[in-house]
Amino acid sequence: MNNPPLESKRAAGILLAVSSLPSPYGIGTFGKAGRDWIDFLAAAGQKYWQILPLGPTGWGNSPYQCFSAFALSSYYVDLDLLAKEGLVKQNEIQDIFWGASPEVVNYAVLYHHREKVLRLAFRRFISTKAFRGFREKYHFWLDDYALFMALKRKHNGRSWLEWEEDLKVRKTAALEKAREELKQEINYQIFVQYQTFRQWNELKKYANRKGILIIGDMPIYVSMDSADTWADSGYFQLDDKRRPLSVSGCPPDPFARDGQLWGNPLYRWDVMEKQGFAWWMLRLRESLSLYDVVRIDHFRGFESYYSIPAGDKTAARGKWVKGPGFAFIETIHKNLCGAAIIAEDLGFLTPEVKALLEASGFPGMKVLQFAFDSRESGDYMPYTYHRNCVVYTGTHDNTTSAGWFKTAPAEDIKAACEFLGLKKPRQGCRAFIRAAFGSVANLAIIPMQDWLGLGVKARMNAPSTTGDNNWRWRVLPGQLTMDLAGEIKRLAKIYGR
Repeated sequence: MNNPPLESKRAAGILLAVSSLPSPYGIGTFGKAGRDWIDFLAAAGQKYWQILPLGPTGWGNSPYQCFSAFALSSYYVDLDLLAKEGLVKQNEIQDIFWGASPEVVNYAVLYHHREKVLRLAFRRFISTKAFRGFREKYHFWLDDYALFMALKRKHNGRSWLEWEEDLKVRKTAALEKAREELKQEINYQIFVQYQTFRQWNELKKYANRKGILIIGDMPIYVSMDSADTWADSGYFQLDDKRRPLSVSGCPPDPFARDGQLWGNPLYRWDVMEKQGFAWWMLRLRESLSLYDVVRIDHFRGFESYYSIPAGDKTAARGKWVKGPGFAFIETIHKNLCGAAIIAEDLGFLTPEVKALLEASGFPGMKVLQFAFDSRESGDYMPYTYHRNCVVYTGTHDNTTSAGWFKTAPAEDIKAACEFLGLKKPRQGCRAFIRAAFGSVANLAIIPMQDWLGLGVKARMNAPSTTGDNNWRWRVLPGQLTMDLAGEIKRLAKIYGR
């Protein structure tokens, strides 16, 4: 790990999921689509590219519910790069229907077709020294993950909680038998990770050479149906049948009457602390090797986490339980000194949470849309900011700024217009960007949808929903123009970013 410190001087970046990049194969990839985007960022005078989690997703396609805290999604493997290596033929990827609209990701199409191409590549792949080195380097998570995915395929995708008892509780004999029977499938899963990591690392090197640093995103929790929960069940609040005792979420508030039920298993923080938080240190170290900066989602969960009885249909009966607190932060400082981390500290912040953030030294987050929300008070008005924070117009969980000025309550829109000196709400999107750029926050991150001035249809995610539009929005070919790059660069220069 050799990450540069987070900016102590003014800088700017853009939030855009890899999946949202324009490409011909149904989803953004680590190949030409990624390099073209980095060229755009450089032309726009930006320093940072913030992405969403890159892990392999399951049902619902949420990057915050992945099969592994360490693996990367095969959806991002660039097929043209595989063709250049001679592993696939152009007609084998061009003759496939990748979706009717380039404006959205069609996950059903990807699920049914992309793997076919990767399996063709695997059959033609000849093991190399680099491949064997990759397998050895990452064996500490890769072996369990590859076996987990092979077993999921054997069980037609069913959760590990529905597997045979000996496999579910990881009896040694059952695991050894499965490794032997599924050797070919396990090798395929490792091959996919090898290609994915290799392509990502090349893309990151390209970004760094262009002066662009990448902000990765780490969900605080892992999915119940994940290799992590299956392989390290002792770290989670599970019963003797490996079923969750309590699950994650957020309490009821003005935004969600019944709260948010996320459903992730909760950590046994007492067990983790006795082991020096070794699993977490490993996870952070690996993430900091993949990205230049790591944003930790739901940072307040380290102070106190919301615990909901497993089986409840809403989050209403949950309660706050003390987390690892200062001991966790001290362990990060001891083991990962100088790590470039952003703390997502949005939501209900108690004095204890604020004290933990201050002790960490990590920059927190400010969201301009929240500044004018009459349903909940907070310190999101730009005149309350301090330098050690990251300001956003909105995040992946918000509507777009243009959408906000059309759908927010009338009194909130009026308050925003008065603060920003606007006569018409339709000018609000650019005014939000200018307010973020003009604030004292060291770093300003703007979602690409706001630079494009897009409305509610370009929203990335609506929390606590599994709607068809979540995680699907993409940039259209031709939208990333040099004129737009010039405008972004000009504004960044005006505001000293």
